[in-house]
Amino acid sequence: MINFAIDLKKIQENISLKAFNTFGLDAYAQYLQTFTSVEEIKEILASEHYANHEHFILGGGSNILFTKDVKAFVLKNEIKGIEIIEENEEYALVKFGAGEMWHDCVLWAIENNLGGIENLSLIPGTMGAAPMQNIGAYGVEIKSVLHQVCAIEKSSGEVKLFNNEDCAFGYRESVFKRALKNKYIITHVTLKLTKMHALKMDYGAIQDELNAQGVSSPTIKDVSNAVIAIRESKLPNPKEIGNAGSFFKNPVISKKSFEKIQSENQDMPHYEQGDQVKIPAGWLIEQAGWKGFVDGEIGVHKNQALLLVNYGNGIGQDIYNLSERIINDVQSRYGIGLEREVNIY
Repeated sequence: MINFAIDLKKIQENISLKAFNTFGLDAYAQYLQTFTSVEEIKEILASEHYANHEHFILGGGSNILFTKDVKAFVLKNEIKGIEIIEENEEYALVKFGAGEMWHDCVLWAIENNLGGIENLSLIPGTMGAAPMQNIGAYGVEIKSVLHQVCAIEKSSGEVKLFNNEDCAFGYRESVFKRALKNKYIITHVTLKLTKMHALKMDYGAIQDELNAQGVSSPTIKDVSNAVIAIRESKLPNPKEIGNAGSFFKNPVISKKSFEKIQSENQDMPHYEQGDQVKIPAGWLIEQAGWKGFVDGEIGVHKNQALLLVNYGNGIGQDIYNLSERIINDVQSRYGIGLEREVNIY
């Protein structure tokens, strides 16, 4: 392996990560360095500084809860760029830098009349985090449009391409969260976006919002605007109230288990998925009485029980402890285990 000379002047020491996580938690990184290209990250991976320290990859900081300082070499992905690499009358393959903000990419696609991700408007975070989490909202997941992921293996510095099947997508899951967790750094994501659009408006309140806006013949921009309006009405802006979006996954249980629980909870909302049933985690948490709960500087949002929030000077460990209390309470009430969607450090 070539041993590049890393510019140590670019490495910051004992730096606060408050501005780099949407919870707004004042955790400190032992070292922090940004990279803006494949060449730069290869240099970092080949450096003595990298070899001699634990390391942590940070994207947009929208899906992380820091419960302590990060005693490691934090590498922040700032690879930018948007490029159409192939297109025909039906679709375009668009290559995005992993450091691009996801919502900015959605807006770019809409401006260029490219569809498939308009239902995913206003989701926080970066493009690189999107396939890791298999982000989804309003009936659409990124797996439905993902063409390819380009990533660098941390141990070797080798570049590898992952097609859709290689990513082993599941509900808020991918191979990058399981078998290959912490083994690769995503540098670029290529999406297959449509020129002939098939709008998805039957999930959630999209059609109701379009009707309220007086839209009778919607475009991808109209759907995006409807989703943005819905999300803004329910979810606080992280710049105003620290949060990481949905803190918990919606639990999926067997039909047999659901029927037993439903016999005592007739009004429980649910969505059948083959021989399994998905139950809204927000409903479970709200029914358990946690919605609007406040404990000093942290709590559960008053409008959306799925959101744990930092009202200003909260501590990550306190938010984690609150999530434990909620998980235990829901388990004791309904016999349903909640799983955190947010990554914990």
